[in-house]
Formats: sequence, C-alpha cells, structure tokens
Amino acid sequence: MMSQTSTRILTFLAPPLPYFIESNRVCYHPGAEHPNRSNLGVFDLLFVHSGTLHVAEERRSWSLGPGQMLILRPDRWHYSPKPCDETTVFDWVHFQTAGEWEESDYVNSGTLHGDYYVYAIRLPKFLQLAYPEQAKETFAKMHEAAHASSHASFWERQQLFLHLIEMLDEGWRNDSAPTSVGVAERAAAFMKMNYRNPVTNKELGEGLGLHPNYIARCMVEVYGCTPQQYMLLYRLDQAKLLLLKTDWPVARIAGETGFRQTPHFSRCFSEHTGLSPLQYRKQYTRSGS
Repeated sequence: MMSQTSTRILTFLAPPLPYFIESNRVCYHPGAEHPNRSNLGVFDLLFVHSGTLHVAEERRSWSLGPGQMLILRPDRWHYSPKPCDETTVFDWVHFQTAGEWEESDYVNSGTLHGDYYVYAIRLPKFLQLAYPEQAKETFAKMHEAAHASSHASFWERQQLFLHLIEMLDEGWRNDSAPTSVGVAERAAAFMKMNYRNPVTNKELGEGLGLHPNYIARCMVEVYGCTPQQYMLLYRLDQAKLLLLKTDWPVARIAGETGFRQTPHFSRCFSEHTGLSPLQYRKQYTRSGS
C-alpha cells in the first residue's frame, strides 16, 4: 500500500487546458466496491465526503477518508482492494487533456516544465484538502450543471472544473510544494514585468529579497534554464509578436524588447529561430518591410 503522505505529482502543460467530461456524486453501502476497469481513457478524480473508499491503481492502493482526494490515471488498471465497510459518499469527475502530461515522484523529478509561454499545472495525485467545504460546493455546482441541457451549462461546468483544479494546484502549493517552485515562479513573474529593461542577477535578487545564486538554482530546477536564459527567451518571444503585429523597424523592436544594441538582437534572434528578424517577418506576413 502506498503511503498517503507521499507527494506524487501530475503535471499538465497548458495550453491546452485539461477539460471536464462528466461527474456525479455516489453513495456506496457496506459491501460495495469501486469498479474494476483498465485503460478507462480519462482521468478519474475522486473526493470523499464521508466513510472510507478503498481504491487501487496497479500495485498502489489508498483508503480515502473524508476530505481526501485522489486522481487515477487514464492508462492504468483501477480496482477496489476490498469492499467498503461503512456507508461512503464520494464525488467523481472524469476529465482529459489533449496536451502533454506526466506523473512523477515529486515536482523536480519530471521532464515537463513550464517556460516563458507554457504554464505547468501541477496537481497532487493524493491530497488532504485544507478547506473541503469549498470543494464540496464546487462539486455540487458541477454536478448540477452537468445534468443541465442548456447551452450555457457547457461553459459553466468547464469553468467550475477549471476552478476546481486551480483550487487543487494552489492547495498543494500552499501545503506541500517545494520552495523552489514558488521562488522560480516569482522570479519568472518579476522578469516578465521588467523585460524591457536590463535586469541583472543582483537586481533580481534584490527584487525578490533572495540570494541570486539561490534564485538561479531554483530556476534551473523548475524551468531548466538560468534567469538570464529565461529572460532572453521571453524577450525573443515578444520580439516575434512585434515583428508580426507591427511594421516597426528592427531597431525599434530591439529597443522595445530590452536589447540595447540592434546587432546583438539580430544575432540572438537568428541563432534562436534560424532566420533574421526581417526574414522572419517576410515568412509569416504577406508584405514584410
């Protein structure tokens, strides 16, 4: 049986966002069991209101109590290691993603990382919710919307589902997330806000109130790059947008995206894309200038 205090993480790269499929609330009487099935094709999120739900995935098993949540994978064998021995009420939600995802032992052991454009949604496989009443209310609204037939109900249940996974993401970060995740995300936000200006590692450290070397280690752990590499990639991404959306000369775009010298900008852009800024503009617009 797997320890319920172990931190296993499901990471989803977004966009695209995971999306809701269906949900319901179930009451199991003593002797009832979770269905035995393999390769269901959707993620199965379980949340227990009362009683104890015994569920397993391959060789790992859990006994979920009130306020506890578990996410089962779409590509594994799920079954009940033993029947319920008391009346058990729980919510289930099926969801899926069209994007990349993975399960890892902890946040920094995986291969999927967010960057300057893609966000990494990290959900705990198992979680004891700190505020289960908020989750219960969200589940109730989701079930109600799922059984409605109006056009608006589709948007409502998708929004409720996204609110739910945001709640789980934040709940895990507040209680169990490694400090490096929070530091790296704060550093990324600081650089995005200041990308038009030169930002040294010292200034980044002063902005976050942390030692620059520590920030750099956190950035490498979470994003796989140093702060300055992250900043360069973000600036180049903003430059691509300006090349396509404006007719500004290359020199102005270089200045608007934090490059002090146009030749340096052009060289970095060419190394990153394989095209000069003007070649990039001409390739993706009908009339480049």
